[in-house]
Amino acid sequence: MESWDSRYAQGKYSTDRPHRLLIGLAEELAPGRALDLACGTGRHANYLAGKGWQVTAVDSSPVGLGIARRRAGEKGLEVEYLLADLEKGEFGIEPDSFDLICDFYYLQRDLFEAMKLGVRPGGRIVSTVHLYDEGDESPFLLNDGELAGFFADFRVLHFHETSLTDRDPGEHHRRTAEIIAQRPYPKNRTPTN
Repeated sequence: MESWDSRYAQGKYSTDRPHRLLIGLAEELAPGRALDLACGTGRHANYLAGKGWQVTAVDSSPVGLGIARRRAGEKGLEVEYLLADLEKGEFGIEPDSFDLICDFYYLQRDLFEAMKLGVRPGGRIVSTVHLYDEGDESPFLLNDGELAGFFADFRVLHFHETSLTDRDPGEHHRRTAEIIAQRPYPKNRTPTN
């Protein structure tokens, strides 16, 4: 299987245009602290930084992070880019630390609980993950309805599963599930904004 370093070096999956779901969400939210998991070449992290967010972005590909850092530098953006393998637990999500957590096209099922704990009450998680199609055998694909199930205890603001391919500007043209979920406030506390 081709490595992510090799893909990025060849220019694959290297668009700098963010996913439409993130664009819409960022228009609604005041900038805060964001985490971009499996950030690749930084299209989402750099977009958020350009909107005034304080962004931490994590990926295991040195080549992808090199492209992300170069693009951020060209635009005068500050992003904390970290080299870490999420599957090996090289990065831990600090509880109650982020106003927004992004997970685009990366599936690590045991990471969803840490994401849910890592976002502050009232904060959002935005995720888009590929779905199984007939004949697929990859463990990196979701079953229909599975993504929504991970967030049954959150307020789901948006959920959609595509019937064909998604409309992402990147090269992720498969069926996908997408969600925006908000961590609820504790019952004894109401939002201040």
